[in-house]
Amino acid sequence: MTSSGPTTSTIPATNDDARDGASRRDGDPTAFNPLFRLSSEQIEEIGEAFQKIHDEVKADLGERDAHYIRSIIEFHRRLAALSRIVLMASRYPPAWLLGTAGLSVAKILENMEIGHNVLHGQWDWMNDPQIHSSTWDWDTASTAASWKHSHNYLHHTYTNIIGLDKDVGYEFMRVDPKQPWSPEFLAQPFINVLVMLFFEWGVAIHDLDLEAIKRGKKDKGLLKTELKGIAKKAGRQVLKDYVLFPALSGKHWKKTLKANLAANVVRNIWSNAIIFCGHFPDQAYTFTEEEVADETRGGWYVRQLLGAANIEGSDAFHLMSGNLSYQVEHHLFPDMPSSRYKEIAPKVKAICEQYELPYNTGPFLQQWLMVQRTILRLAFPGGEETPKSPPYKAPPVQPRAERTVPGVGGPVKAFP
Repeated sequence: MTSSGPTTSTIPATNDDARDGASRRDGDPTAFNPLFRLSSEQIEEIGEAFQKIHDEVKADLGERDAHYIRSIIEFHRRLAALSRIVLMASRYPPAWLLGTAGLSVAKILENMEIGHNVLHGQWDWMNDPQIHSSTWDWDTASTAASWKHSHNYLHHTYTNIIGLDKDVGYEFMRVDPKQPWSPEFLAQPFINVLVMLFFEWGVAIHDLDLEAIKRGKKDKGLLKTELKGIAKKAGRQVLKDYVLFPALSGKHWKKTLKANLAANVVRNIWSNAIIFCGHFPDQAYTFTEEEVADETRGGWYVRQLLGAANIEGSDAFHLMSGNLSYQVEHHLFPDMPSSRYKEIAPKVKAICEQYELPYNTGPFLQQWLMVQRTILRLAFPGGEETPKSPPYKAPPVQPRAERTVPGVGGPVKAFP
């Protein structure tokens, strides 16, 4: 694994000189983590199988994919503009409700399916300067540069490694028993509610590395530069949502301001729920630095598989989640267009079944309640590893019922 800086593709190159590392307990039948029940050969076979899926999709990307993202961006912009226009009449309750609902949906789409995925470099292959990770900026308080470092690089490289992945608890919550307890965690149920409501602001300061600041290890010059970037971006967001657009409603500006605030809060709560459900439910595994020492590309793939969890839902639900409801596929292939995750999910499941690995998934409410229970329980000392998913097995294929019609001598097979 490299540590050279931000990147949109975090899949490590094959390390031929690596020691067993993540698979050093080859074939241990008593190992709690499925990663350690695999041999080094199996881990590399799995890595090659996942890499093949990645390469096949990459070679197949084309106009239908480009049409998809351009259509989503166009739909978002029209919905946002229409909602803003409706909110100019926010003094009327129906207009306020309609405008707020439309703006909430637009902000969720922009944040989840567009901004998050464009900044991952999923659409860089188009070579469109308007839809590129190097030029895109999104409708949130976080700067694109800081987010790409804290999320694309740190989180997707060191996924669920305690002490390296800053997204494990976001440095102010205890979400895994491996994290040492301290009295400050007693406040985390209350902090959790604040994080839901003001999620975009928590993400904005995430890359500051609060732990390093607390220990006095953060370079002051770098910290000053980062704070200036956050202040500039946050200032633009506040000016847009709480000054300029409300001003278009004239003397009823307060109602439009409240609508914009409500839309931002709705977006924050939804984003928080989707992201937490993908990382902190019971099924997700965490790792120590020692367990993943000298990790190979195959080991990285297996760790991504075990450290994420999907959320089941309709196509509309997947769209509104930015396809992060396919969190397993997203962590395996962070630079793959999100619109392809549903398509490759059966292939990922097939690999899980072949190697007796879990495919973590569950309904939204189940995953969300697991997360809330964990946050509440781990606010107090102690805590044990939660039950994990069994190896994935494809559901049995139900035989197709034969269509019949009434006949003189009884039912006869229908045609065709």
